[in-house]
Amino acid sequence: MTDSHLPRRTLLRYGAYGAGAAALAGTAASWDRLTGADIPGRDDGSLVVATLGSAFDPATVEALTKGFHRLHPDIPLRVNAVQAVDWSDFFAKILTQIAAGTAPDLVYVATEGVQLFAQRLGVSLDRWVRRDAAELREYFADVHPSLVESMMYEGNLYQLPMEFNAADMYLNKQVLKRAGADFPAADWSRDDFTALLRELKRGGGSHFTPYFWTNRLWGGVVPWLFANGTNLLKESKAPGGSWLWDTFYPAADRQGRGGGFRWTTPQATTDRVEEAYDYIASLVQENLCTRPEGGNGNNLVGVFSTGHVGVTPAGGFWAGGLQQAGMRAADYDVQYFPRWRTQRHQFGAAGYALLRTSKKQEAAWEFIKYAARKDTMTRLFRTNQTTPARRSMLNAARYAASGPAHWQVFYDTLDRFPDTGPIPAPPQVAEVTDVLLKYTGTALASPRAVGPALRRMQGDLEQAMEREV
Repeated sequence: MTDSHLPRRTLLRYGAYGAGAAALAGTAASWDRLTGADIPGRDDGSLVVATLGSAFDPATVEALTKGFHRLHPDIPLRVNAVQAVDWSDFFAKILTQIAAGTAPDLVYVATEGVQLFAQRLGVSLDRWVRRDAAELREYFADVHPSLVESMMYEGNLYQLPMEFNAADMYLNKQVLKRAGADFPAADWSRDDFTALLRELKRGGGSHFTPYFWTNRLWGGVVPWLFANGTNLLKESKAPGGSWLWDTFYPAADRQGRGGGFRWTTPQATTDRVEEAYDYIASLVQENLCTRPEGGNGNNLVGVFSTGHVGVTPAGGFWAGGLQQAGMRAADYDVQYFPRWRTQRHQFGAAGYALLRTSKKQEAAWEFIKYAARKDTMTRLFRTNQTTPARRSMLNAARYAASGPAHWQVFYDTLDRFPDTGPIPAPPQVAEVTDVLLKYTGTALASPRAVGPALRRMQGDLEQAMEREV
């Protein structure tokens, strides 16, 4: 069921925004004990940037390095492309570098690590953003404020978003044709979604699954919680941030913005959370979807491209992934996640975090600005392996070869639904994720298991959120 032709960097992005926080938590907890950056001979003078090795191909890394050298010949740069199986493995290897006294200056961090880095490891970018406001106006004008807000913590900005992926719905058009079903409208409802799955099931055969999803924080049960107007943890906004919103965004775009998200009280036993689980359980019981599988979804491209799965949630990264797997652009398309009480979507984003132990913080800031330039991002994101944070980079030419036809959905998920927000990722995200995955599997294991599983989930989430990171 696994498509061996799908590039590993695409598979990593498939699980990028809902896994891999446990090792990062260990890094934060052990930071003071493990940091040894002042050991003689450990620093060759280069600005060191750590990225997930498979996130960018070698040619892209080389272009990134050469481009920065042309702009800043006085700043030697070393991109440490850490080869790792997934984000958890990546963070574990960063921990090893810290223990060896070779901590990087910058680390590429996804949403689940933003608040933990901000709280324990990172440096606020506020003073540099204020100082270089004139230079950054073009960047912020091109980036949706929701992405920026997701990189804030308690009123301060810690990363400039480079990329994001929202959980939209991919549909196999060959499967739709086989069932005689129409492509759904943008405002389709949860009931429309259920009716479509039933249509697909009738025409699918014995080895066909209408809806497939993976049990993880990004793209698992959370999109259904958002659609039902709720969340796993109580969500609010931290105060502050007006310095950024007033400087870079017009009044309409800064309305309701704050200093970053706060996720606090667990609410697994509330009516709307249980209602969302009951709905998914009903799909499982009707054989319209499978019980959730763990992992990063690396078996999904094969079953989707061969017509064994009809519908699945995924982000813009799948446009490049399906093309690499040999799927034609005409054979699939993408639509917004279905509407329930709301049509709010969830996303995960990523950018460079500056470590507070870095002795090259001015140089690191220059790299962050360079990486956020449109020409730099165009070189980095050539193959649609993600959704660029810059709105202007999404155009018909970019998706002409890979598809999908409705490529506008990727950025319009933010523009059309301005309440769309990040996955719940407090500093305790490692334990929160473990609890969510464990009890989601339990809740859907058998009929009438939802209520008891959610009650146990609530207790474990309360313990997790009480712990200091």
